[in-house]
Amino acid sequence: MFKLELVQISKDFIMPSPNEKTDQPNLFERIWYSIFPHTSKAQDKRRPYWGWLNTLVLHFRPKVVQERTLRFSLTWGLGGMAVVLVGLLFATGMMQKFVYQPVPDRAYESILHLQNDVFFGQLIRNIHHWSANILLIVVFLHFLRVFFTGAFHAPRQFNWIIGLTMFVLILGSNFTGYLLPWDQLAFWAVTICTGMLEYIPVIGEGIKQVILGGTDLGPATLSNFFAIHTSIIPACLLLLMPFHFWRVRKAGGLVVPRSSEENPTTKGEMVPTIPNLILRELVVAAVLIAFIMLLSVVYNAPLGAKANPGLSPNPTKAPWYFAGLQELLLHIHPLFAFVVLPLIITGVLILLPYLSYDENTAGVWFASQRGRRMAIVAAVVAIVFTPLFVLADDLFFDFAAWMRGIPPVVSSGLVPAALILAALGGFYALMKRKYSATKNEAVQAVFVLLLFAFIILTITTVWFRGEGMALTWPWEM
Repeated sequence: MFKLELVQISKDFIMPSPNEKTDQPNLFERIWYSIFPHTSKAQDKRRPYWGWLNTLVLHFRPKVVQERTLRFSLTWGLGGMAVVLVGLLFATGMMQKFVYQPVPDRAYESILHLQNDVFFGQLIRNIHHWSANILLIVVFLHFLRVFFTGAFHAPRQFNWIIGLTMFVLILGSNFTGYLLPWDQLAFWAVTICTGMLEYIPVIGEGIKQVILGGTDLGPATLSNFFAIHTSIIPACLLLLMPFHFWRVRKAGGLVVPRSSEENPTTKGEMVPTIPNLILRELVVAAVLIAFIMLLSVVYNAPLGAKANPGLSPNPTKAPWYFAGLQELLLHIHPLFAFVVLPLIITGVLILLPYLSYDENTAGVWFASQRGRRMAIVAAVVAIVFTPLFVLADDLFFDFAAWMRGIPPVVSSGLVPAALILAALGGFYALMKRKYSATKNEAVQAVFVLLLFAFIILTITTVWFRGEGMALTWPWEM
């Protein structure tokens, strides 16, 4: 017996010959198990290698989802589109870094070199440009979808805040990237936008100098914008995006579509994530990439003349996503147009999921059928009265002249801002009384009013402002 044990022990310590097969994992397997530690070689023998794709996918998606959440009309695939666009931006951005030189003397020429001399350089820049602009639209629509389906209610309140933060980061990414070609349009658009910072009390001038790297837009500005665009914002997005997805899973997945009378805790039939959800996401991704490629082949990213700090174009307009804010600056004192009103709206959006509501409307489009009708009314009011406000202010209103001797910050700032806030409060009260609306429905109506008003302001600046920012017809510019 003792002899047998010695023989067994000796076998355990004998090194295998070079030609002898062992059960030790190879280099590839060791790397794989370091990434996915909860697996074993025995499992490898039972499961085909494509099964590991399932494991990877299910780190980001639950094993099963409610069948009702697979309806394309619930999400329109907007979240998945945003992820695909961010991936395209990262890939094309890294390719452009091999050519781009972030110094004023070489930035514009490096863009020309990229477009004219680098193989597929023009296409790469086009994909990057259109992906960035479409990403803004997609994220904005995703934000609207979340709002109008009530997906900010508990337990998703904090994820709403994360989503708002990422939206701001994407705005910042587009803005900082806007300057990098160093052409005339971008130079003066950024000059206008950064100049608005001066109107922030106490700290505005300091913030402006930090962003510009001095008192004027120059080499330090380009270097700062390049660092923010290529390093700081991407790093923040890479941290927040997985956290955002994780919070969606922890909240029980996507909101379930339901009627206003249906119990929000009612669960429908569950189906496997693979292939039911993943296949739909792959199709949406493929269609989106095909669309971006087609757009990039047909339309080149714009590039004007090289920046000339001594020659300002007329008119000088902000990027389209800030055009509504620029239009507001024409009617209200900058302190209120750029600081006070945006801060109020931002604060309301942050607090929105934490307000007390009459009921949880998560999963119900527009909160109810009545809420849908109220949203239509609010949109019509905004479409009718916003252009009238613009025309009246350009042609008739002159608060500064009517209140001579009063500081402009009061006459053209506080007074019109107070009138706007009073009008919004009156509209809220009117909706509550006329439709016997719940708080959900009334808040939504005010939101729609502001949304369409801002869209009208944006359209006005982009297409109806000519030389000297005077109102004109688009075909007369």
